[in-house]
Amino acid sequence: MDVAVGVMRAYLAVLFFVIAAYFVRHYVFTLNRFFARQKISYNDILDDQTFSITVLVPMHNEEKVAAGSFEALRRCDYPRDKFEVIAINDHSADTTREIVDAYVARSRAEPGEWPILTALHRYSGPRGKQHAINDALKIAKGDIVLIFDADYVPPVGILRTLSICFTDPQVGAVMGRVVPINAGANLLTRMQDLERSGGYQVDQQARYNLGLVPQYGGTVGGFRKDLVLALGGFKGNVIAEDTELTFRLLLNGWKVAYANRAECYEEAPETWNVRANQIRRWSRGHNQVLFAYLWPIIRTPNLGFWEKVDGVLLLFIYLLPLLWWLSLADMLVLLFLGQLSLVSGLMPLVLSILYGCIGNFAPFYELAMAAMLDGSSERVRLLPYFLYYFAFSLWYTAVGAVEAVIDRISGRSIEWKKTERFRQAE
Repeated sequence: MDVAVGVMRAYLAVLFFVIAAYFVRHYVFTLNRFFARQKISYNDILDDQTFSITVLVPMHNEEKVAAGSFEALRRCDYPRDKFEVIAINDHSADTTREIVDAYVARSRAEPGEWPILTALHRYSGPRGKQHAINDALKIAKGDIVLIFDADYVPPVGILRTLSICFTDPQVGAVMGRVVPINAGANLLTRMQDLERSGGYQVDQQARYNLGLVPQYGGTVGGFRKDLVLALGGFKGNVIAEDTELTFRLLLNGWKVAYANRAECYEEAPETWNVRANQIRRWSRGHNQVLFAYLWPIIRTPNLGFWEKVDGVLLLFIYLLPLLWWLSLADMLVLLFLGQLSLVSGLMPLVLSILYGCIGNFAPFYELAMAAMLDGSSERVRLLPYFLYYFAFSLWYTAVGAVEAVIDRISGRSIEWKKTERFRQAE
C-alpha cells in the first residue's frame, strides 16, 4: 500500500511540473508575439521565380462545398502554365463525382480562365485522405504540392504566398493560417474562431519566430513533392497524416515554415456533436504520432535542444487531458485513503488553473493577444464561455487519447471519418 501511495503522490508531482512547463511555454509565446521582432516568412521576397505547383483537393461526399472550392481556385492569381488542380473524389456516394466532372469540362472549355483541372476518382482501395493524397502524388506534375480541404475557400494571392517559402532550400513544408468563414453562425463557431486565432496568430507564429517547431496542418499548406515521395509518401495507417509528416520532416533535417499572412477560410463545425467527433479524431491521430515519434525526436541529431523540448511538448498536447483526468482520480483515491493531507492542499487548485493555460486549446493569454492582434478586441468577451468549452474539449480529447491507446495495444485498423459540412450546396 505504501508503494502505491508513493506512486500516486509522485504522479501528481510530476504532472504538476509538466503542466507548469506548458504554462511557461505559452506565456513565453504570448510575450514573444507582443514584444519580440517578428519573423514574417518570405512574403516580402521580390522574386520573379514561380514554382510549378499542384493543388490537391481531397473530397468525400462534398457536394455542399465542392463548387465553392473550385470557383475560389479559379480566381487565384498564379500563372496558368505552372498551376494544376487535382480534384480527388474519394469514394463519394453523393453527387461529388458529377460536380467534379462538370468543372473539369468547364476548365477544358475555358482554358484561359481555369488552371489545368484533373479528376481522380477513387472507388477501390482503402478510403482516407492519406491514401487519396498518395494516389494523387503519382500523377501530380508540380514540384510543389499544396493542399486545400474541400470546405476551404482559398483567397486570390495565397498560392504565391505559400509557394514563395520554398525559395529557402531548408524548407520542406509550409503552413498557412486557418480562419473560420462561418464564425458568426453561433456561439460555438465564434469560440472556434477565437481559438483558431490564438493557435495560429500567436502559437504558430511565436514558434516560428523562436525557431522551434511550427506544425504542418494538412490543409492551407504544402510540401516538396519529390521530398515526400522520397520519404515514402503518407503512411496509410496514420489518420493525423499532417502531424506525422511534420515530425518525419524534422527527423530528416527539414524545416516547416509558417506563413501567417497566408490566410484561408474554412467551415468550422456548427454543432457540438460534430465538433466533439472532430476533436476525438484529432486526438486519436495525434497520439498515434506521439507513440511512434517520441523517442526518435529525443534522439535525433537534426534538432537543437529547444526544438526537441518544443517537439516533445507538442507531441504530448493531446495526451495531457487524459493525464489530467487521471490526476483527479488519483486525488480522489488519496482523499479516501486519508493521504491527501500529505499533498499540498493547493495542488488540485493549481493544477486546474494551470491546465487552463495549456495546449491545443489556445491559452487565455494567447486568445486575448490574438484578438488584439486581429484588431477585434471585442472578442475577448467570449472568454468566460471558454470555461465550458475547455471542459468540453478536455473530455473529448481524453476520449480520443483512450482510443489511441487501445489502437496501439490491439493493433486494430482505423477508419478515417470526415467532418460533416453545413454550407448550403452551391
